[in-house]
Amino acid sequence: MTFRNVYEDSERAKAYAKLEFPGTYYLAYRDLPAIIKEHVQGTKAIDFGCGTGRSTWFLRTLGFDVVGVDIADDMIKQAIKNDPEGDYQIVEDGDLSRFESSIFNLALCVFTFDNIPTMEKKVTCLREIARLLTDQGRIVNLVSSPDIYKNEWASFTTQNFPENKVAKCGDRVKCVMTDVDDRRPVEDVIWPDEAYQETYRRAGLEAIRTYKPLAKRSEPFQWKNETTIAPWVIYVLRRARSQR
Repeated sequence: MTFRNVYEDSERAKAYAKLEFPGTYYLAYRDLPAIIKEHVQGTKAIDFGCGTGRSTWFLRTLGFDVVGVDIADDMIKQAIKNDPEGDYQIVEDGDLSRFESSIFNLALCVFTFDNIPTMEKKVTCLREIARLLTDQGRIVNLVSSPDIYKNEWASFTTQNFPENKVAKCGDRVKCVMTDVDDRRPVEDVIWPDEAYQETYRRAGLEAIRTYKPLAKRSEPFQWKNETTIAPWVIYVLRRARSQR
């Protein structure tokens, strides 16, 4: 069966547009300001897979001049509605040819690669993103850990999908977001660390740091497994030396 990007859906776009940074999502964004400050020089950014604009707006609060791009027309429409001052553009199948090479200091991808189904497509997208970076430019790729599909979380439930526990690299997995009104299952593609490392190698990239944020009991959320199991993985990437 053909993989379907569940975010190409008007009702889900409306629900997702209301989502801010609750619960498990808080951990996805909590450490990004410090990570970006440590690794990124300059303030010109592209948000690849911007959805309804949450991550694009987030970068703007950090002082970036940012353009958000996405393949889902309904998501871009919601982004423009929510943030008419922002720069949001639809791109067909991740085609970034409209942008010049070597112009961005940062490319941020938040959950984007959870929904890109094959090694070939992932590599193609990453190569095109890397083309847009300056010599010192960085990609910050935030993805779901395989563990997110096998446990219970403040913002997700997977208990109705026991097949997730035996899923292998490239298999489809499901979860339900509990912080939005739309409780239809989200379908992603599971992709473990070793597969990402090979993806980066084929794309001419190298991971210079990997972060796995854990929750703190002092934080104001009803954590489930977040204090002991990292739901997200954050990769900081640069072009491999042979590509520079």
